[in-house]
Amino acid sequence: MQRGTFQLMKSVNKSIILNKIRTSESISRAQIAKETRLTPPTVSSIVKELMEQELVRESTLGHSSGGRKPTMLHINTDTFFVIGLDAGPETVEGVLTDLTGEILHRTSSLIEKPITNEQFISILKENIYTILKLSQIDHDKIIGIGIAMHGVVDIKSGTSLVAPILNLSNIPIKDELEEEFNLTVKVENDARAMALGESWFGGHGDVDSMVAVNIGRGVGAGIVINGRLYHGAQGIAGEFGHMTIDINGELCECGNLGCLQTFVSGSAIAERAAKQIKDNGSGVTGKEVFELAQNGNQSYIDLLHETGKIIGIGLTNLIHLINPSEIVLGGGVMKSEELIMPAILETIKQRVLTTEARQTKVGVTGLGDEATLLGAVSLLLVELFDPVTKIG
Repeated sequence: MQRGTFQLMKSVNKSIILNKIRTSESISRAQIAKETRLTPPTVSSIVKELMEQELVRESTLGHSSGGRKPTMLHINTDTFFVIGLDAGPETVEGVLTDLTGEILHRTSSLIEKPITNEQFISILKENIYTILKLSQIDHDKIIGIGIAMHGVVDIKSGTSLVAPILNLSNIPIKDELEEEFNLTVKVENDARAMALGESWFGGHGDVDSMVAVNIGRGVGAGIVINGRLYHGAQGIAGEFGHMTIDINGELCECGNLGCLQTFVSGSAIAERAAKQIKDNGSGVTGKEVFELAQNGNQSYIDLLHETGKIIGIGLTNLIHLINPSEIVLGGGVMKSEELIMPAILETIKQRVLTTEARQTKVGVTGLGDEATLLGAVSLLLVELFDPVTKIG
Protein backbone atom coordinates (compact mmCIF):
# COMPACT_ATOMS: atom_id res chain seq x y z
CA MET A 1 0.00 0.00 0.00
CA GLN A 2 1.70 3.16 -1.18
CA ARG A 3 2.05 6.05 1.24
CA GLY A 4 -0.63 8.22 -0.38
CA THR A 5 -3.15 5.39 -0.30
CA PHE A 6 -2.46 4.77 3.38
CA GLN A 7 -3.10 8.44 4.20
CA LEU A 8 -6.43 8.40 2.34
CA MET A 9 -7.61 5.50 4.48
CA LYS A 10 -7.31 7.56 7.65
CA SER A 11 -10.06 9.82 8.93
CA VAL A 12 -11.50 10.38 12.37
CA ASN A 13 -14.92 8.76 11.84
CA LYS A 14 -13.46 5.97 9.75
CA SER A 15 -10.93 5.14 12.48
CA ILE A 16 -13.61 5.26 15.19
CA ILE A 17 -15.72 2.74 13.27
CA LEU A 18 -12.76 0.57 12.28
CA ASN A 19 -11.52 0.40 15.87
CA LYS A 20 -15.02 -0.37 17.16
CA ILE A 21 -15.20 -3.33 14.75
CA ARG A 22 -11.71 -4.45 15.80
CA THR A 23 -12.37 -4.36 19.54
CA SER A 24 -15.85 -5.90 19.23
CA GLU A 25 -14.68 -8.78 16.99
CA SER A 26 -18.15 -8.83 15.46
CA ILE A 27 -20.72 -6.06 15.54
CA SER A 28 -23.71 -4.81 13.53
CA ARG A 29 -24.03 -1.43 11.84
CA ALA A 30 -26.86 -0.51 14.20
CA GLN A 31 -24.77 -1.32 17.27
CA ILE A 32 -21.85 0.72 15.91
CA ALA A 33 -24.17 3.72 15.50
CA LYS A 34 -25.51 3.26 19.03
CA GLU A 35 -22.08 2.92 20.69
CA THR A 36 -20.27 5.63 18.71
CA ARG A 37 -23.21 8.09 18.52
CA LEU A 38 -22.62 8.47 14.80
CA THR A 39 -25.74 8.58 12.61
CA PRO A 40 -26.81 5.32 10.93
CA PRO A 41 -26.35 6.82 7.42
CA THR A 42 -22.79 7.91 8.35
CA VAL A 43 -22.00 4.42 9.68
CA SER A 44 -23.45 2.73 6.60
CA SER A 45 -21.52 5.02 4.25
CA ILE A 46 -18.20 4.49 6.02
CA VAL A 47 -18.71 0.73 6.36
CA LYS A 48 -19.40 0.59 2.61
CA GLU A 49 -16.11 2.42 2.01
CA LEU A 50 -14.22 0.14 4.40
CA MET A 51 -15.61 -2.92 2.63
CA GLU A 52 -14.60 -1.51 -0.75
CA GLN A 53 -11.09 -1.06 0.64
CA GLU A 54 -11.28 -4.69 1.87
CA LEU A 55 -10.54 -3.71 5.46
CA VAL A 56 -13.91 -4.99 6.68
CA ARG A 57 -15.96 -8.04 5.75
CA GLU A 58 -19.50 -9.21 6.50
CA SER A 59 -20.24 -12.50 8.22
CA THR A 60 -23.24 -14.76 8.65
CA LEU A 61 -26.21 -13.15 10.28
CA GLY A 62 -26.13 -12.34 13.97
CA HIS A 63 -28.79 -12.89 16.61
CA SER A 64 -31.99 -10.88 16.67
CA SER A 65 -34.56 -10.26 19.38
CA GLY A 66 -37.16 -9.82 16.67
CA GLY A 67 -37.32 -8.76 13.06
CA ARG A 68 -34.61 -9.24 10.47
CA LYS A 69 -31.29 -10.61 11.77
CA PRO A 70 -28.41 -8.11 11.54
CA THR A 71 -25.37 -8.69 9.36
CA MET A 72 -22.22 -8.75 11.47
CA LEU A 73 -19.01 -6.94 10.59
CA HIS A 74 -15.43 -8.12 11.15
CA ILE A 75 -11.93 -6.88 10.38
CA ASN A 76 -10.72 -8.57 7.21
CA THR A 77 -7.53 -9.89 8.78
CA ASP A 78 -6.03 -11.67 5.79
CA THR A 79 -6.20 -8.88 3.20
CA PHE A 80 -3.64 -6.39 4.52
CA PHE A 81 -0.29 -6.96 6.20
CA VAL A 82 2.43 -5.21 8.21
CA ILE A 83 6.21 -5.64 8.29
CA GLY A 84 7.84 -5.19 11.70
CA LEU A 85 11.55 -5.07 12.55
CA ASP A 86 13.24 -5.24 15.94
CA ALA A 87 16.48 -3.46 15.04
CA GLY A 88 19.50 -4.09 17.24
CA PRO A 89 21.64 -3.92 19.10
CA GLU A 90 22.83 -7.47 18.40
CA THR A 91 20.40 -8.74 15.77
CA VAL A 92 17.75 -7.51 13.36
CA GLU A 93 14.58 -9.61 13.64
CA GLY A 94 11.80 -9.20 11.12
CA VAL A 95 8.21 -10.42 10.77
CA LEU A 96 5.24 -10.12 8.44
CA THR A 97 1.89 -10.17 10.25
CA ASP A 98 -1.77 -9.81 9.42
CA LEU A 99 -3.92 -7.12 11.06
CA THR A 100 -4.36 -9.24 14.21
CA GLY A 101 -0.62 -9.56 14.76
CA GLU A 102 -0.44 -13.20 13.68
CA ILE A 103 3.11 -13.82 12.46
CA LEU A 104 3.22 -15.28 8.95
CA HIS A 105 6.92 -15.02 8.04
CA ARG A 106 10.17 -14.34 9.89
CA THR A 107 13.71 -13.28 9.14
CA SER A 108 16.81 -12.62 11.22
CA SER A 109 20.33 -11.20 10.78
CA LEU A 110 23.30 -10.81 13.12
CA ILE A 111 24.83 -7.36 13.52
CA GLU A 112 28.62 -7.46 13.41
CA LYS A 113 30.38 -4.55 15.08
CA PRO A 114 31.90 -2.13 14.35
CA ILE A 115 29.26 -1.06 11.86
CA THR A 116 28.50 2.10 9.86
CA ASN A 117 25.14 3.82 9.34
CA GLU A 118 25.13 2.64 5.72
CA GLN A 119 25.83 -0.98 6.69
CA PHE A 120 23.09 -0.89 9.32
CA ILE A 121 20.55 0.46 6.81
CA SER A 122 21.61 -2.28 4.38
CA ILE A 123 20.83 -4.96 6.98
CA LEU A 124 17.35 -3.48 7.49
CA LYS A 125 16.74 -3.45 3.73
CA GLU A 126 17.98 -7.02 3.32
CA ASN A 127 15.54 -8.27 5.97
CA ILE A 128 12.62 -6.43 4.37
CA TYR A 129 13.48 -7.80 0.94
CA THR A 130 13.71 -11.30 2.42
CA ILE A 131 10.24 -10.95 3.95
CA LEU A 132 8.80 -9.68 0.66
CA LYS A 133 10.37 -12.60 -1.18
CA LEU A 134 9.16 -15.17 1.34
CA SER A 135 5.59 -13.85 1.40
CA GLN A 136 5.15 -13.04 -2.31
CA ILE A 137 2.37 -10.69 -1.19
CA ASP A 138 1.22 -7.91 -3.48
CA HIS A 139 3.08 -4.74 -2.47
CA ASP A 140 -0.21 -2.81 -2.30
CA LYS A 141 -1.43 -5.15 0.47
CA ILE A 142 1.28 -4.03 2.91
CA ILE A 143 0.17 -1.00 4.91
CA GLY A 144 3.66 -0.14 6.09
CA ILE A 145 6.85 -0.97 7.98
CA GLY A 146 7.36 -0.51 11.72
CA ILE A 147 10.88 -0.29 13.16
CA ALA A 148 11.62 -0.76 16.86
CA MET A 149 15.08 0.76 17.29
CA HIS A 150 17.25 0.73 20.38
CA GLY A 151 18.46 4.09 21.71
CA VAL A 152 17.06 7.59 21.20
CA VAL A 153 14.72 8.09 18.23
CA ASP A 154 13.24 11.24 16.68
CA ILE A 155 9.84 9.86 15.76
CA LYS A 156 8.87 12.80 13.55
CA SER A 157 11.79 12.38 11.18
CA GLY A 158 12.17 8.66 11.84
CA THR A 159 15.85 9.17 12.64
CA SER A 160 17.89 7.14 15.11
CA LEU A 161 19.59 10.00 16.97
CA VAL A 162 21.77 7.88 19.25
CA ALA A 163 22.24 4.11 19.16
CA PRO A 164 24.80 3.86 21.99
CA ILE A 165 25.47 0.13 21.97
CA LEU A 166 26.09 0.20 18.19
CA ASN A 167 28.05 3.45 18.59
CA LEU A 168 25.99 5.04 15.80
CA SER A 169 24.12 8.33 15.51
CA ASN A 170 21.81 10.19 13.12
CA ILE A 171 20.71 7.17 11.08
CA PRO A 172 17.99 8.33 8.61
CA ILE A 173 15.95 5.12 8.84
CA LYS A 174 12.56 6.47 7.72
CA ASP A 175 13.90 8.45 4.74
CA GLU A 176 16.03 5.57 3.48
CA LEU A 177 13.34 2.90 3.79
CA GLU A 178 10.48 5.00 2.41
CA GLU A 179 12.58 5.87 -0.61
CA GLU A 180 13.55 2.22 -1.11
CA PHE A 181 10.12 0.60 -0.64
CA ASN A 182 7.58 3.43 -1.14
CA LEU A 183 5.73 2.35 2.00
CA THR A 184 4.81 4.26 5.16
CA VAL A 185 7.60 3.75 7.72
CA LYS A 186 7.27 4.38 11.47
CA VAL A 187 10.36 4.35 13.69
CA GLU A 188 10.19 4.16 17.47
CA ASN A 189 12.41 3.40 20.44
CA ASP A 190 12.30 -0.35 21.12
CA ALA A 191 11.08 -0.12 24.73
CA ARG A 192 8.27 2.26 23.73
CA ALA A 193 7.35 0.00 20.82
CA MET A 194 7.23 -2.93 23.24
CA ALA A 195 4.86 -0.94 25.47
CA LEU A 196 2.52 -0.20 22.57
CA GLY A 197 2.65 -3.86 21.51
CA GLU A 198 1.71 -4.89 25.04
CA SER A 199 -1.27 -2.55 25.03
CA TRP A 200 -2.45 -3.98 21.70
CA PHE A 201 -1.66 -7.67 21.96
CA GLY A 202 -0.91 -8.38 25.63
CA GLY A 203 -4.50 -8.99 26.74
CA HIS A 204 -4.52 -6.17 29.30
CA GLY A 205 -8.00 -4.88 28.46
CA ASP A 206 -8.78 -1.16 28.63
CA VAL A 207 -6.19 -0.05 31.20
CA ASP A 208 -5.93 3.74 31.15
CA SER A 209 -2.19 3.80 31.87
CA MET A 210 0.49 1.18 31.52
CA VAL A 211 4.29 1.11 31.60
CA ALA A 212 6.33 -1.60 29.90
CA VAL A 213 9.95 -1.98 31.00
CA ASN A 214 12.49 -3.82 28.86
CA ILE A 215 15.50 -5.14 30.83
CA GLY A 216 18.11 -6.85 28.69
CA ARG A 217 21.24 -5.58 26.99
CA GLY A 218 20.01 -2.12 27.99
CA VAL A 219 17.09 -0.87 30.09
CA GLY A 220 14.23 1.23 28.75
CA ALA A 221 10.54 1.84 29.28
CA GLY A 222 7.48 2.91 27.36
CA ILE A 223 4.49 4.74 28.79
CA VAL A 224 1.04 4.18 27.26
CA ILE A 225 -1.79 6.50 28.28
CA ASN A 226 -5.28 5.87 26.89
CA GLY A 227 -3.82 3.65 24.17
CA ARG A 228 -1.22 6.16 22.98
CA LEU A 229 2.49 6.40 23.62
CA TYR A 230 3.74 9.26 25.76
CA HIS A 231 6.98 10.76 24.40
CA GLY A 232 7.51 13.85 26.56
CA ALA A 233 8.43 17.39 25.57
CA GLN A 234 11.75 16.47 23.96
CA GLY A 235 10.98 12.86 23.14
CA ILE A 236 12.97 11.11 25.87
CA ALA A 237 10.15 9.97 28.17
CA GLY A 238 10.75 6.38 29.28
CA GLU A 239 14.55 6.47 29.58
CA PHE A 240 14.08 4.42 32.74
CA GLY A 241 17.53 2.84 32.55
CA HIS A 242 19.19 6.22 32.93
CA MET A 243 17.51 7.04 36.21
CA THR A 244 20.37 7.71 38.65
CA ILE A 245 20.46 5.15 41.46
CA ASP A 246 23.93 5.87 42.87
CA ILE A 247 25.57 9.28 42.31
CA ASN A 248 28.98 7.68 42.92
CA GLY A 249 28.25 4.56 40.89
CA GLU A 250 29.73 2.95 37.80
CA LEU A 251 30.10 4.86 34.54
CA CYS A 252 27.15 4.22 32.23
CA GLU A 253 27.28 4.06 28.42
CA CYS A 254 25.39 7.36 28.43
CA GLY A 255 28.28 9.10 30.25
CA ASN A 256 26.56 9.49 33.63
CA LEU A 257 27.40 7.68 36.86
CA GLY A 258 25.24 5.16 38.67
CA CYS A 259 22.36 4.74 36.21
CA LEU A 260 19.90 1.91 36.92
CA GLN A 261 21.21 0.23 33.76
CA THR A 262 24.66 -0.16 35.38
CA PHE A 263 23.06 -2.41 38.01
CA VAL A 264 20.40 -4.51 36.29
CA SER A 265 21.20 -5.00 32.59
CA GLY A 266 22.47 -8.44 31.59
CA SER A 267 26.07 -7.28 31.30
CA ALA A 268 25.82 -5.32 34.58
CA ILE A 269 24.66 -8.44 36.41
CA ALA A 270 27.68 -10.32 35.02
CA GLU A 271 30.03 -7.52 36.12
CA ARG A 272 28.55 -7.46 39.61
CA ALA A 273 29.02 -11.23 39.81
CA ALA A 274 32.70 -10.85 38.87
CA LYS A 275 33.21 -8.29 41.66
CA GLN A 276 31.10 -9.82 44.41
CA ILE A 277 31.54 -13.57 44.05
CA LYS A 278 35.02 -14.87 44.86
CA ASP A 279 34.77 -18.17 42.96
CA ASN A 280 33.63 -16.43 39.76
CA GLY A 281 36.98 -17.15 38.13
CA SER A 282 37.28 -15.69 34.65
CA GLY A 283 33.75 -14.35 34.79
CA VAL A 284 30.31 -15.48 33.66
CA THR A 285 27.58 -14.04 31.46
CA GLY A 286 24.24 -12.81 32.74
CA LYS A 287 22.63 -15.97 31.36
CA GLU A 288 25.16 -18.14 33.19
CA VAL A 289 24.44 -16.28 36.44
CA PHE A 290 20.80 -17.36 36.09
CA GLU A 291 21.76 -20.96 35.29
CA LEU A 292 24.10 -21.17 38.31
CA ALA A 293 21.37 -19.74 40.53
CA GLN A 294 18.85 -22.22 39.14
CA ASN A 295 21.25 -25.02 40.03
CA GLY A 296 21.20 -23.91 43.65
CA ASN A 297 24.38 -21.82 43.94
CA GLN A 298 23.48 -19.54 46.85
CA SER A 299 25.90 -16.74 45.89
CA TYR A 300 24.20 -16.33 42.53
CA ILE A 301 20.72 -16.67 44.06
CA ASP A 302 21.61 -13.81 46.41
CA LEU A 303 22.94 -11.74 43.49
CA LEU A 304 19.67 -12.11 41.56
CA HIS A 305 17.67 -11.35 44.70
CA GLU A 306 19.70 -8.14 45.06
CA THR A 307 19.04 -7.38 41.37
CA GLY A 308 15.31 -7.77 41.98
CA LYS A 309 15.52 -5.39 44.92
CA ILE A 310 17.28 -2.75 42.79
CA ILE A 311 14.69 -3.14 40.00
CA GLY A 312 12.00 -2.82 42.66
CA ILE A 313 13.50 0.48 43.84
CA GLY A 314 13.43 1.74 40.25
CA LEU A 315 9.81 0.64 39.84
CA THR A 316 8.90 2.29 43.15
CA ASN A 317 10.20 5.58 41.74
CA LEU A 318 8.19 4.92 38.58
CA ILE A 319 5.00 4.28 40.58
CA HIS A 320 5.50 7.46 42.59
CA LEU A 321 6.07 9.51 39.44
CA ILE A 322 3.48 8.08 37.02
CA ASN A 323 1.16 5.91 39.16
CA PRO A 324 0.30 3.54 36.27
CA SER A 325 -2.49 0.96 36.43
CA GLU A 326 -0.08 -1.76 35.38
CA ILE A 327 3.64 -2.40 34.85
CA VAL A 328 4.79 -5.10 32.42
CA LEU A 329 8.38 -6.34 32.48
CA GLY A 330 10.21 -7.92 29.54
CA GLY A 331 13.67 -8.53 28.12
CA GLY A 332 16.31 -11.19 28.64
CA VAL A 333 16.92 -10.45 32.32
CA MET A 334 13.27 -11.22 33.13
CA LYS A 335 13.78 -14.78 31.98
CA SER A 336 15.09 -15.07 35.56
CA GLU A 337 11.58 -14.15 36.74
CA GLU A 338 11.32 -16.92 39.35
CA LEU A 339 14.42 -15.63 41.15
CA ILE A 340 14.00 -11.88 40.60
CA MET A 341 10.26 -11.19 40.80
CA PRO A 342 9.71 -12.01 44.50
CA ALA A 343 12.30 -9.38 45.48
CA ILE A 344 10.76 -6.84 43.06
CA LEU A 345 7.29 -7.29 44.55
CA GLU A 346 8.55 -7.27 48.13
CA THR A 347 10.50 -4.05 47.56
CA ILE A 348 7.45 -2.34 46.04
CA LYS A 349 5.33 -3.53 48.96
CA GLN A 350 7.84 -2.09 51.44
CA ARG A 351 8.58 1.22 49.74
CA VAL A 352 5.53 2.54 47.84
CA LEU A 353 3.72 5.29 49.75
CA THR A 354 0.06 4.22 49.81
CA THR A 355 -1.74 0.93 50.34
CA GLU A 356 -3.56 1.25 47.01
CA ALA A 357 -0.42 2.06 45.02
CA ARG A 358 1.37 -0.93 46.59
CA GLN A 359 -1.20 -3.08 44.78
CA THR A 360 -0.05 -1.84 41.35
CA LYS A 361 -0.17 -4.84 39.04
CA VAL A 362 3.38 -5.87 38.09
CA GLY A 363 4.07 -8.87 35.88
CA VAL A 364 6.18 -10.31 33.08
CA THR A 365 5.03 -10.02 29.48
CA GLY A 366 3.09 -12.94 28.09
CA LEU A 367 4.34 -12.08 24.60
CA GLY A 368 7.85 -13.36 25.38
CA ASP A 369 10.48 -12.66 22.76
CA GLU A 370 7.77 -11.40 20.39
CA ALA A 371 6.91 -8.34 22.50
CA THR A 372 9.15 -5.83 20.72
CA LEU A 373 8.47 -7.26 17.25
CA LEU A 374 4.72 -7.00 17.78
CA GLY A 375 5.35 -3.50 19.11
CA ALA A 376 6.95 -2.58 15.79
CA VAL A 377 3.86 -3.94 14.00
CA SER A 378 1.52 -2.00 16.30
CA LEU A 379 3.16 1.30 15.24
CA LEU A 380 1.30 0.92 11.94
CA LEU A 381 -1.87 -0.55 13.39
CA VAL A 382 -2.40 2.32 15.81
CA GLU A 383 -2.14 4.76 12.90
CA LEU A 384 -4.71 2.78 10.94
CA PHE A 385 -7.18 1.97 13.71
CA ASP A 386 -6.81 4.88 16.09
CA PRO A 387 -4.99 8.00 14.80
CA VAL A 388 -7.49 10.25 16.52
CA THR A 389 -6.00 11.07 19.92
CA LYS A 390 -2.45 12.00 20.66
CA ILE A 391 -0.67 12.25 24.01
CA GLY A 392 2.72 14.02 23.64
